[in-house]
Amino acid sequence: MGCFSCFDRGNKEQRKEHERLASAEARAKAVEAAQKRQEQFEQSAAGRAARAQVQGAAKQSANSNKGEPVLKWQMG
Repeated sequence: MGCFSCFDRGNKEQRKEHERLASAEARAKAVEAAQKRQEQFEQSAAGRAARAQVQGAAKQSANSNKGEPVLKWQMG
């Protein structure tokens, strides 16, 4: 029985290699699907609205205080 363990080791290594390749392929497909979903979102109305909202918020925050203090203190 001890002799057959040599053959099993080869199968385990082959199975690990097969699983590694399958995992890499699955990751590649997931990345491709995520990129496709991102492109579809950017082209959709919701994606354009989200981009416009982010750009508007960036403009507003850039122009909001123009070097003036946010809180002004007044006496009297």
